[in-house]
Amino acid sequence: MFSPDKLIVIAFIAVILLGPTRLPVYAQKLARLVKTVRGMADNAKDRMRDEMGDDFDDVDWQKLDPRQYDPRRIIRDALLDEPAVPVTTKASASMAVSEGLTTRAAPPRIVPLAIGEAPPYDNEAT
Repeated sequence: MFSPDKLIVIAFIAVILLGPTRLPVYAQKLARLVKTVRGMADNAKDRMRDEMGDDFDDVDWQKLDPRQYDPRRIIRDALLDEPAVPVTTKASASMAVSEGLTTRAAPPRIVPLAIGEAPPYDNEAT
């Protein structure tokens, strides 16, 4: 975000604008602000650790980074997802529904129209 060169330029401009009398006061305020923000971040982290318990250390925080969000990868993974195992008996079907497992229906087969054939049209659907 900020390179050392930019920070030096900003510090130089601050020295010129604030002057030698007000600069120590503002530097002290900046240090206090940084300590407060760091304390708030540590407090939030400790609170998360308390509320999540032992699971806090098991979370892969890199996977939750929004900068790694790639919609193309998510769509590709969803389209290439393996279909669920088909359910064969009534008992296994009710067990699959109770466990949240569902089967996907096969996509309808696309039949090309013959030359001169009109496509199907439903007056009530439009």
